[in-house]
Amino acid sequence: MRTPWIAGVSGASGTPYAKAVLTGLLDAGEAVDLVISKAARLTLLDETGASVRDAHWKDDVAGWLGRDLGSADLTYWPAGDIAAGPSSGSYPAKGMVVVPASTASCAGIAIGLSKDLLQRAAEVNLKERRRTVIVPRETPVTRSHLEHLIALHDAGAVVLPASPGFYGAGSDATAQQLVDFVAGKVLDALGVQHDLFKRWRGVLGSGSSA
Repeated sequence: MRTPWIAGVSGASGTPYAKAVLTGLLDAGEAVDLVISKAARLTLLDETGASVRDAHWKDDVAGWLGRDLGSADLTYWPAGDIAAGPSSGSYPAKGMVVVPASTASCAGIAIGLSKDLLQRAAEVNLKERRRTVIVPRETPVTRSHLEHLIALHDAGAVVLPASPGFYGAGSDATAQQLVDFVAGKVLDALGVQHDLFKRWRGVLGSGSSA
């Protein structure tokens, strides 16, 4: 039985993070169900020049990701289709990632608003106790933002801010290396293997050997 990861892209700035996570999932041979919110389409167009239309999603997503989707196990669900498969707990899924996660989407998921398919699918994954990773990118944050993130944590989500690490890449890290670090941490949280960043092995001479 096909059991995909659901990937939700909301309207926060940070669509390169979504691209890197999607690429990592597909490179790992994972099945993916993709939901892009209405606001995310505007952000995607502004940040990358890519346009994703429901009627031409396969060509548009392939252009955005810069890859042939011919052999990829990728399903696209319009964000306005609230009756789509991922809206139900009986729909099989491994879990879900929302990347990037806007403060509005975090709030909607936390309070059960179900404004669109992205929010509904995330709520379903939380109630079904499936692995759910939320990647907020907004900064700075208000008290209400923090309260919604705490509510998501208490509901079982992994709250994984888009905070890149510089070890391995160093002070001359490229933007792509910093994006890949965050994407790699997301894939770690999902339990998906990758080689997107150099893992910390300790500082030479700080340990001892027998």
